[in-house]
Amino acid sequence: MSGQDPLLRVKNLKKYFGAGGKNVLLAVDGVDFFIDRGETLGLVGESGCGKSTIGRTLVKLYEPTAGEIYFAGQDITRFDKKQGKEYSRKAQMIFQDPYASLDARMTVGDIISEGLDIHRLCTGKERQEAIYTNLEKVGLQRDHANRFPHEFSGGQRQRIGIARALAIDPEFIVCDEPISALDVSIQAQIVNLLIKLQQELGLTYLFIAHDLSMVKHISDRVGVMYLGKIMELADSQEMYKNPLHPYTEALFSAIPVADPDFEKQRQRIILQGDVPSPINPPSGCRFRSRCLKVIPACSEEEPLLNEIAPKHFCACHLYK
Repeated sequence: MSGQDPLLRVKNLKKYFGAGGKNVLLAVDGVDFFIDRGETLGLVGESGCGKSTIGRTLVKLYEPTAGEIYFAGQDITRFDKKQGKEYSRKAQMIFQDPYASLDARMTVGDIISEGLDIHRLCTGKERQEAIYTNLEKVGLQRDHANRFPHEFSGGQRQRIGIARALAIDPEFIVCDEPISALDVSIQAQIVNLLIKLQQELGLTYLFIAHDLSMVKHISDRVGVMYLGKIMELADSQEMYKNPLHPYTEALFSAIPVADPDFEKQRQRIILQGDVPSPINPPSGCRFRSRCLKVIPACSEEEPLLNEIAPKHFCACHLYK
């Protein structure tokens, strides 16, 4: 648990989607976590595990099927339209695709100022100055305001997306795989920019990504998801040093190590089979059909996310 009142606390969050007929896709199926002010929580897991769905639900792009989301002590799932608009000033999102998320028909200045106009924060010279200020915050130039998204590289377009998110002075930003569509040489620049902005502006992040090395670099704590559930949650250094859940062990065994001798000796854990369908997940533990350490209890009862060590939570029958 957090030692202070967290900025964001999620309780038993569920998000289901209709999948034709009576089928229901259990994208997020009962997750609990918190994020402290000024902290970065990294969220990792295979494609389709529910990471992005959580992020979109936290910024109210999706309405939750069930559960509670508390932001600064208020349950945002109960907000009316006016409260929802006020909340959108405090919670913003940086999207995965830095081109598709920008309107190709709008200039960069108009893209960045859209939030300013919606919330009526400033007009005239003050509005123009706000555009310039946010461009400079992300390492772009003032004259970029008059250009269109197609005139920029992928890394520059992602900087525009970051500037758009910053324009209305949010407290919390969901970074939904913000580097996965970028060249490797540019990824570190964007992550370091996010760290710099967090330190300067006191921002709080949910950082969703596949790159486990980059997640370790930016995150204070890390959560590991599998098939709509959080399997493990711990401080970043502790998680990478001492992964407990068999899925986390397998996931982290794939991280390359810059030591050829150690890399030769290291044993890679290869998971068998495919990820089960979120429409019809396995009974008990979601991971049991691919787990190398499965025991009878895994099929009989769903493991709870329990605190196994100080600030280290794991949902596994091997740890009780």
